[in-house]
Amino acid sequence: MSGFSPELIEYLEGKISFEEFERRREERKSCERKGQNVLTEENEEDLDGPSTSGQGMSTEIQGHMEAEEEISDGISKSVHRVFASMMGENDEEEEEEEEDDEISEQPTAGDVFALEMVLNRETKKMMKEKRPRSKLPRALRGLMGEANIRFARGEHEEAILMCMEIIRQAPLAYEPFSTLAMIYEDQGDMEKSLQFELIAAHLNPSDTEEWVRLAEMSLEQDNIKQAVFCYSKALKYDATNVRYLWERSNLYKQLGEHKLAMDGYRRILNLLTPLDGERFMLLARDMAKSYYEANDITAAIEIMEEAFTKHQSLVSMEDVNIAAELYISNKQYDKALAIITDCSGIVLEKEETEKDSSADKKEAMEGQEDPGTTTDQQEFVPGANSASSEKITCSIPDGVPIDITVKLMVCLIHLNILEPLNFLLTILVEQNPEDMGDLYLDVAEAFLDVGEYNLALPLLSSLVCSERYNLAVVWLRHAECLKALGYIDRAAESYAKVVDLTPLHLDARISLSTLQQQLGRPEKALEALEPMYDPDTLAQDANAAQQELKLLLHRSTLLFSQGNMYGYIDSLLTMLAMLLKVAMNRAQVCLISSSKSGERHLYLIKVSRDKISDNDDQETTKKAIFLVLTSVLTKDDWWNLLLKAIYALCDLSRYKEAELLVDSSLEYYSFYDDRQKRKELEYFGLSAAVLDKNFRKAYNYIRIMVMEHVSKPQLWNIFNQITMHSQDVRHHRFCLRLLLKNPDNHALCVLNGHNAFVSGCFKHALGQYVQAFRTNPDEPLYSLCIGLIFIHMASQKYVLKRHALIIQGFSFLQRYLSLRGSCQESYYNLGRALHQLGLVHLAIHYYKKALELPPLALEGIEADQTDLRKDIAFNLSLIYHNSGNIRMARKLLYTYGTV
Repeated sequence: MSGFSPELIEYLEGKISFEEFERRREERKSCERKGQNVLTEENEEDLDGPSTSGQGMSTEIQGHMEAEEEISDGISKSVHRVFASMMGENDEEEEEEEEDDEISEQPTAGDVFALEMVLNRETKKMMKEKRPRSKLPRALRGLMGEANIRFARGEHEEAILMCMEIIRQAPLAYEPFSTLAMIYEDQGDMEKSLQFELIAAHLNPSDTEEWVRLAEMSLEQDNIKQAVFCYSKALKYDATNVRYLWERSNLYKQLGEHKLAMDGYRRILNLLTPLDGERFMLLARDMAKSYYEANDITAAIEIMEEAFTKHQSLVSMEDVNIAAELYISNKQYDKALAIITDCSGIVLEKEETEKDSSADKKEAMEGQEDPGTTTDQQEFVPGANSASSEKITCSIPDGVPIDITVKLMVCLIHLNILEPLNFLLTILVEQNPEDMGDLYLDVAEAFLDVGEYNLALPLLSSLVCSERYNLAVVWLRHAECLKALGYIDRAAESYAKVVDLTPLHLDARISLSTLQQQLGRPEKALEALEPMYDPDTLAQDANAAQQELKLLLHRSTLLFSQGNMYGYIDSLLTMLAMLLKVAMNRAQVCLISSSKSGERHLYLIKVSRDKISDNDDQETTKKAIFLVLTSVLTKDDWWNLLLKAIYALCDLSRYKEAELLVDSSLEYYSFYDDRQKRKELEYFGLSAAVLDKNFRKAYNYIRIMVMEHVSKPQLWNIFNQITMHSQDVRHHRFCLRLLLKNPDNHALCVLNGHNAFVSGCFKHALGQYVQAFRTNPDEPLYSLCIGLIFIHMASQKYVLKRHALIIQGFSFLQRYLSLRGSCQESYYNLGRALHQLGLVHLAIHYYKKALELPPLALEGIEADQTDLRKDIAFNLSLIYHNSGNIRMARKLLYTYGTV
C-alpha cells in the first residue's frame, strides 16, 4: 500500500473522518495539478528539442510498440504474468500457447516502465476532462473485470489484491473502491465497507442514489453528521428532491441545528406545488410550532400567514388556534381577532341606539351586511365604547372549540372591548376548571394585564381551589391580584403558599417579606428571606449565585432598617465572600460560623495555607459565577458594599476582621488595579490596624505611605506614634535610608535625631538636632533636645571637658525656658536635668516651682494627660528619700501620687 496517498491510508485505518479525508484530498489534488502543469510544459520543451540519444530513443519507442501489441482484452500479458506470480499461479499453460521465444522471456523493467508511462498519460488526460464517464484507464479495465469475477467466485483475497493494485495505478477510479466495499460488506465488515463506499461516491459524486444509500448506512451506525453530509452531496446534484430535503432537515433537528432544519423546511415549502396543499399546511403547522418553541415568534407568524394566503380553503380550526396564539404571544391582538372572526365563523356586530342619526344607522346597516369588513377594520378603539352609543354583540356558532373562544376573550380584553365579555365569561365558567384550568388562567392573566383585578380574582380563586391547578404559578397570580386590590393579609398567605410550593422563587420571597414588614411582622419578614442554597451549590451554579445575591441584598437592607447590626454584617460578609472568594484564599482569610457571642454569626479569621482549598478544575465555573455577580452589581456597587462592611465592623469594635477584609480586598485585582481605591483601602487598613493595636502591621502600611508622601507632616506624626508603640527598632535604618534620598526633609532629620538619641549615639543625634535647630531656631523642642544631649554626654563616665558640656547644655536649656515660657513643663525639664547631674538642691527649686503652676491646657488633649505633678512629686520624693527625709517624701506621694 506504499503507492496510496497518506490521507487514504489514515482514513482506511480509521484515524481521520471522511470529512477530513475529503479536505486533505482536495488540498493534495490542487497541489498536484499545479505541479502537473509545470511538468507538462517541461515535457513539451524536451520533445521539441533535438535528441542526442537516437538509439536509446528508438529502443524506448520500440518497447512502447511491443507493449501496445501485447495488450489483450485491455491488459498486457506481462501484467498478467506479474499478477500471476504475485498470486503464486503456474504459467505453464500460458507458456505453451505462446511462442518459444516469448516463453523464455520475463517481464523486464522497461516493459513495466512503459506500461506505467501509458497509464500515467491516460490518467492525466482523464483528469483534464470535466466529467468523465470512468477514470479507469483502458489498460486496467480487464484487471477490474478480473477482480469482479474473483469476487463473484468468492476469492476475496485475490480480488482485494487486484483492487489495491488498480487503486495504486489509478487512484481516481471509483470502480475498485466500489468492489472493495461490496467485498467487505459480504464479509460482514460494515464499517470498512462504508468507508470504501464513501470514497467511491466521492470519486463519482453525481450518483445521488449512492449518496442516499450511504446516508441510510450511516444512520444504521448512528452517525448522523455523516448522514447529513451524504444528503447534502445528493442535494448538490438533485436540489429539488423534496424527500432528500425532508430527511436532511429532520437530521438537523436531531442534531439541534434548529436554523438549518427550518431553512430546509422552507425550501420544501417553496418546492411544493399548489396541488400539495395538505402537505403544505401540515409542514407549515409543524414549522410554526418549532419556531414557537425556539422563541422565534416572528418567523412562526410569517409561516402561518403564508399558509393562510396560499391555501385559505384548507385552513382548519387547529390552524386558527395556532395563528391566534402566535399573534397573542406577539401582542398583535387586532390581527388575532381578525383571524378568529374571519376563519372560525364568530361574528362581532354593532347595534345602534335610538339616539343615533339616520346617517349613522345607514352606515351601521352597510357594516352589518359585510361583517367581515367590520372585523378587518377593527374600529374597536380602547375607551371608545364608553363614550359611544354603540353596543357590540357577539355570536358564536356551534362547533367552535373553547380554546378559540378563550383567545377571542383575551383579544377583546386587551382591546378594551368589554361588553361581550359577560356572555363569553358565562361560556367559560360552564367549563370545569379541573379540565380547562389553563384557559381560566389565560383569561385571568389578560385581566391582570389590563388592570381588571376584580374580574380576574374569581377566576383565580376557582383555580386555587381546584386539585389539578393548585400550582405555584396560579397562587402567584392570585397573590398579585390580592395585593393590587389591597388585601394585604390574604396576599401574604398566597405568597407564603407560593414559597411553600417553590422555595427557590425569589420574587415571591421578596414580595412576602415586604408584606410581612408592612404588617408589622419583622421576624416573619426575615424568615421569608432565609438563604435558599447551600455553599456547595453556590460554588458550582452561577444562576443560584445570582438568585442568592439578590436575596441577600434585600435581606441586608431589611436587617439594617431593623437595627440588627450583627445580622446586617453577616449578610454583607456573605455577599463579599461570594465576590472575593479567590482573593480571600490568596490572603489566607476564611469566613466561619461561630456562636462565641451567644448567637451564631459569621466571622473572618486568618488560617494557614494548608487549610485553604482551591480547586483549579472549577476555573470555568468560577469565571461564570464572577460574571454573574458583576452583572447584578456594578464595580461601584460592590465598592460601596465593601465600605459599609468595614464601617459596620469598626462600629462593633471588630477591628481585626476589618483588617482581614481589607487584606482580602487588596488581593482582588479589580480594586487593586484602581489606584484611588487601592489607596483608600490602605488607609482603611492602617486605621483598623491602629485601632486593633496591631502596630507592626500598621507600620507596614505607614511605611509605604511616607515613602510616597515624604513632605506630609500628618503621616510623620502617625509614623512617630506607631513606632513609639511598636517597641521595634527596624524603623531606624528605614529613616536613615530615606534621609539619604531626602536630605532636606525636616521631619526625617528630627526623627533620626530621636532614633540616635534613644540608641545612645549622642554625637549623631546632636548633628541631626543642630541641623533642625538651624532650620528653625525658634522651636523650643530643638533647644531642649540639644540641651539634653549635652547633659547626657556630660553624665557619661569617660568624657573630656565635662564642665564645657554642662555649660553648653544649660545654655540651651535656658534658651528653651525663654522660648517655652514659665510653665509646669519647662520647670520640670530643668529640674530633671539638674537632678540627673546630682545638683539636687537646684533641682528641688525647679521642682517646687513646677508644682506651684497649673498644667497646660491643650486643645483636643485632656488635662490629666498634660498634668506633670505626679512625676514631679515622685522625683522630689526620691530626693527626700535619699537624703533621709522619709516623712516629706511620704507626704508628697500621698498628696500628689494617690491614684
